Amino acid sequence: MIDYLPSWLPIEVHQTTLSIILMGVILSVSIFSDALARRTRVPRISILVLVGVGIAFVQQVCLADQDARLLDGISEPLIKIALVMVAFLLGNELTMERLRVTGPLILVISLFVIAVGGFMVGAGLLMLGFPLVVAISLAAVSVATDPAAVSETVRESGDTSLRARVLLGIVAIDDAWGIVVFGLSMVVLGWVLSSNGQLALLHALWELGGAIIIGAVIGLPAAWLTGRLRPGEPTQVEAISLILLLAGFSSLLGVSALLASMVAGTLVANLSSHHTRSFREIELIEWPFIVFLFVLSGASIDLYNVGNAIGLTVAYIILRLVGRVFGGFLAVLFIRAEYKKLPRNIGLGLTPQAGIAIGMALLAAVQFPEIRDTIVPVVIVSTIVFELIGPMLVRRVLNS
Repeated sequence: MIDYLPSWLPIEVHQTTLSIILMGVILSVSIFSDALARRTRVPRISILVLVGVGIAFVQQVCLADQDARLLDGISEPLIKIALVMVAFLLGNELTMERLRVTGPLILVISLFVIAVGGFMVGAGLLMLGFPLVVAISLAAVSVATDPAAVSETVRESGDTSLRARVLLGIVAIDDAWGIVVFGLSMVVLGWVLSSNGQLALLHALWELGGAIIIGAVIGLPAAWLTGRLRPGEPTQVEAISLILLLAGFSSLLGVSALLASMVAGTLVANLSSHHTRSFREIELIEWPFIVFLFVLSGASIDLYNVGNAIGLTVAYIILRLVGRVFGGFLAVLFIRAEYKKLPRNIGLGLTPQAGIAIGMALLAAVQFPEIRDTIVPVVIVSTIVFELIGPMLVRRVLNS
């Protein structure tokens, strides 16, 4: 098309220029996605992922460019920043006050669902003959829940019973536990698969210990600074600098960005009396980066190999459903004598799966590139499925 324009126009096509234009197009499309989501009741996350899949179709099928990567080198930093924001905000859920309010009931059920559900996914996939790295990666991803879908469904129902309060309490801290489980799983998996066990162990210890150190080094000064700056632009600068420092130093030093960010968020939430300011500022700027995360996730699918993952996708969906139900069932049996009103199928209310799961899959694909075309399509397709059926399952638990 450029060839047909007048020669006197000073037009030069650069990849950076095209990426900037495409970023604007993606954000513009997200506005229409919001409107479509409100009209159709389809989760906007699913719509954004499908937009990415549509872009992948145009690139790989229509333009016959199978190796194309949307936004080229910009995509990885955008995804990293989005995930760091999510993890930092989740740190706000792990305050001592929040844990005292949720109490042992919610902690017991959430830990049962995470442990039993993750074990069933991992063990089930191994028994079905899938490779260890695929089974453990998907088991780690499976523990994540979508708090927004569960919370919105509970609020729409108007239910204030014990089961509703328990579901809201679990999803408030569930993704935080999920990040811990995912980080530990990736470290252990890297150690097991390494040919040099001693060196791999040192790397594993550094990835975990280094994440705690980076989170503390950045989080402690941030906790002291938060509240000493007046609200507005200074607080926005503080919030953005936190996110960029966490993302940058985590990549530079080779530590878990999710764990480092959650440690920093937890320190700010527990040590600063005005901690809500930083979290509020990050929430205000978070959504555009989340849009890029979902669209880029959909666009990263290799459509020519997606058919190879159909069996794995079905197995993962079934095993995750069974694991959530069985984990919730065992948890209720464990505390049944004290809380007889809790339904035994409460695990069904924890099936929605969203952005953090997709982010975990992308991080696992970066660490183990050989499984990228296997687990990324599985998690994206299963996320769409769980986002569609999840609210119905939550309502079933509330009505049981």
